Amino acid sequence: MKFYIQSRSDELSNQLMATAREYLQDFGLEWSEESPDVVLSIGGDGTFLHAFHKYRNQLDSVAFVGLHTGHLGFYADWKPLEIEKLVLSIAKKDYEVIEYPLLETSIHYRNKEKPAVYLALNESTVKSPDVTLVMDVFLNESHFETFRGDGLCMSTPSGSTAYNKALGGAIIHPSLQAMQLTEMASINNRVFRTVGSPLVLPSHHRCALRPVKAVDFMVTVDHLQLLHKDVKSIEYRVADEKVRFARFRNHPFWKRVHDSFIDSEV
Repeated sequence: MKFYIQSRSDELSNQLMATAREYLQDFGLEWSEESPDVVLSIGGDGTFLHAFHKYRNQLDSVAFVGLHTGHLGFYADWKPLEIEKLVLSIAKKDYEVIEYPLLETSIHYRNKEKPAVYLALNESTVKSPDVTLVMDVFLNESHFETFRGDGLCMSTPSGSTAYNKALGGAIIHPSLQAMQLTEMASINNRVFRTVGSPLVLPSHHRCALRPVKAVDFMVTVDHLQLLHKDVKSIEYRVADEKVRFARFRNHPFWKRVHDSFIDSEV
């Protein structure tokens, strides 16, 4: 079996990476940055996101596991003191693979035939370089509303505890095949009106954002941020691809939510 380790590159993370690499190679596993079977992320959820995007084109063959060297994360749930136990479990292949849905973002341009297509593990956001974002929101090709405000966020279920939660979105169990659209400071008055609530859309639904006037937008996909010009539409759907996690032990999602947001002793 082949493995690779993504480190946050701080002193502790690098020390743990060196230890894990030495142990795993002693057990006969092969270090492979090009085509690993298991990717161990050591750092935090940000490190995990970098690892995910590094292997975005190998998701059908790569399983991810995270060890946190800071605060407890939703993707990095192993602790530094558990490094030997984790390494032994990897070496023994003592894990099952679980799959969670991803978000596909397609950006179509007015003067280009081919769209730019991205996969998000957490979310994609859209903002205007100007003060206010104005977008027509279409659900399954039917006009739903004209949004005016700071921006829009479409998240995956596993990303619902990230930026989406800060915007007042719902926390969704990551096993559900869905995506969630949340507003950023929408303008609601006698003239302009939006639904004002997050929308949870099932996997057979599509959402398209179409510019009303401006055609340049700041679009993020997880930690990636790019200015896209001359945009015709931005389309979202639950991706065909899935992220694969190597699960070595039972760690219920709602306990993770409790430990991260409620339990002050963690």
